[in-house]
Amino acid sequence: MGFSVAPLLAQRSVLSRSMRFWPVHTSLLCPCPGAPGEARVRVLRRVRGRTRTLAPASSRSTGRGGVVLSLLLACAMIPGCDRRAPSEALQEVRLGYFANATHAQAVLGVDSGEFAQAIAPVALKTKVFNAGPSLIEALFAAEIDIGYIGPGPVLWAHQRSKGRGVRVISGAAANGVVIVARRQSGIKSMTDLKGRRIATPQHGNTQDIAARRYLTEVLGQPDHRNVLPVPNAEQSSMMSRAQIDAAWAPEPWGARLVAEAGATIIAEEKDLWPGGEFSLTVVITTPEFLHDHPEAIRKMLEVHRRWTQRLNADPGSTLPQLEAALFKLTNKKLPPGVLAAAMPRVKFTDDPLPNTFRTLGRWVYDLGYSLYPPQLDNLFVPADGNHALP
Repeated sequence: MGFSVAPLLAQRSVLSRSMRFWPVHTSLLCPCPGAPGEARVRVLRRVRGRTRTLAPASSRSTGRGGVVLSLLLACAMIPGCDRRAPSEALQEVRLGYFANATHAQAVLGVDSGEFAQAIAPVALKTKVFNAGPSLIEALFAAEIDIGYIGPGPVLWAHQRSKGRGVRVISGAAANGVVIVARRQSGIKSMTDLKGRRIATPQHGNTQDIAARRYLTEVLGQPDHRNVLPVPNAEQSSMMSRAQIDAAWAPEPWGARLVAEAGATIIAEEKDLWPGGEFSLTVVITTPEFLHDHPEAIRKMLEVHRRWTQRLNADPGSTLPQLEAALFKLTNKKLPPGVLAAAMPRVKFTDDPLPNTFRTLGRWVYDLGYSLYPPQLDNLFVPADGNHALP
């Protein structure tokens, strides 16, 4: 499962290993309401010496999400590409999030019905995602309006859309990532990770970038081939079979590895960041939705912030509801005590912690994943005080 990441990987997609297309020429007909031409995307790309026309984005599976995401980011850069015509009355707000404890405000806001009540009579439509790149793809395909996501995919989308495609409107969670070692692996501290097989949730996500940077810049490895992208749900079985030695895991997956595989926590990622704190989850939208529907965003953020306060004021009282809500979404129960062990390591906050994006952007650039240093202009809202947000 190991692989070598070439320095020019950013010319393709650092967030999708499925992308194998080098751009040669694009001819876009944007799938946005009111856009000229047919409501589909046509892109000509050269694939192994051949020119090929890609199918409409709506008909392509997320298995080739890297390709679709690139097309939709290009679409987002076309002036006048509005996902909803400004004069169109808002019928529904479409929310995307993960079935994850670090997305607790979204999970609880939906499960309690508070989001739906806040925006009524406008309807609430929700969609649960497994990974950040697929959520970004949905955002640019106008399938969702607001999303909960980590900073890694946001940085990539902001850069590739030249600052025109995404806005961060709130923080949600910070910290909440642990580094765990397999039982009998001999790993007792972070220095013991050198040369060992380390699992991260997904290639290019925040934990993956942090792990690769730590191994090369702090431990002095010549490369980071020993970092293996493995979905969170598969890490426990692989660790039990000694196929991985350690994992860089967000909660509650870290606590789950301790409970199911007998892993040992050797560090929290926050201790490796400047200031001992980093952003794990933020809330995003598009510039168009922010401009056209500020009242809907204001109402959604009011609910979001109430849940942030509750999670911080009395986290124990929210655990049963959060655990039940996660079970509804996944149909899988967490092992007893896992959520209670994981939640104290997560800090719920409305602050998006912009310094995380600056630091992560530098790490991405230093790793060769980006051709340019980070540019965060216009990413955070309100940047100039002109938006009608609380």
